[in-house]
Amino acid sequence: MKKQPPRAVSRMPITQARINLGQLAKRVHLNGEYFILEKDGIPVVGIMGADELEDYLEIRDENVKERIRQNNADIAAGRVAAAYNVLSEIRVLKLKDSKSR
Repeated sequence: MKKQPPRAVSRMPITQARINLGQLAKRVHLNGEYFILEKDGIPVVGIMGADELEDYLEIRDENVKERIRQNNADIAAGRVAAAYNVLSEIRVLKLKDSKSR
């Protein structure tokens, strides 16, 4: 599994963010940047992409956490395989099939 590069976190006053809100939204959406907005130098709010926020909120849900724990236990016990392992096996089979033709 590839590690994602660290994302940029920028800090700025809320008043400046209000003036440049469209540009901030574009940078968050296209570049995955984060913004911390400050009032009188105190951080008060953060901006992140909507998809990532939804993922974050799901993970905070206890039911989701329990399903993740169960899935990890199933993988550890060999009852299921991780998706990247299955995809690797499929690629190997396809490669063997194309060579045998």
